[in-house]
Amino acid sequence: MEFSTVVTTGSERASYSGAIALPGGREEEHWYAAYTRAQHEKTVAAELGMREVEHFLPLYSSVRRWKDRRVTLESPLFPGYVFVRLALRERLRVVQIPSVVRLVGFNGLPTALPDTEMEIIRSGLSQSLRAEPHPFLTIGRRVRMTGGPFAGLEGVLTRKKGNLRVVVSLKLIQRSVVVDVDAADVEALLQ
Repeated sequence: MEFSTVVTTGSERASYSGAIALPGGREEEHWYAAYTRAQHEKTVAAELGMREVEHFLPLYSSVRRWKDRRVTLESPLFPGYVFVRLALRERLRVVQIPSVVRLVGFNGLPTALPDTEMEIIRSGLSQSLRAEPHPFLTIGRRVRMTGGPFAGLEGVLTRKKGNLRVVVSLKLIQRSVVVDVDAADVEALLQ
């Protein structure tokens, strides 16, 4: 599992001339989902790196079969999205990138993703855990993972070839990933 991330200090961010001061609550850093043009996630991540914006672009490997050969591709785990951590007053550093459409939110205002959810996903994907995209599901058996790298997250329990899997969904961006789990690492939630 590969992902792209850049960490900068507060002093480096303060020196950026594009930052504007906004009232209350916009000084704290939170995770946001940046919606990108189709298949521009890696380009956006590279540009965020040059602008020294902390970002997270998880990738997964998949083997594609072409007519004459097989090719291993690194594709975004959440197609169309790059996660950025910044204070809302610095959002121009992200939305001015040509391939970024907008920061995901409601009523024209970017909405922060839960910090605990993002940290669990980042730490879980940094381990050698096999994950791949999965269609967003709203029905099915809800479970909470009690063990393993994704302990604490909730998802939908599914089966594939006899193995138990949990579909973890980020509701704000309506994207999901599926991870293999042991039966001992999940508990059913009341419906």
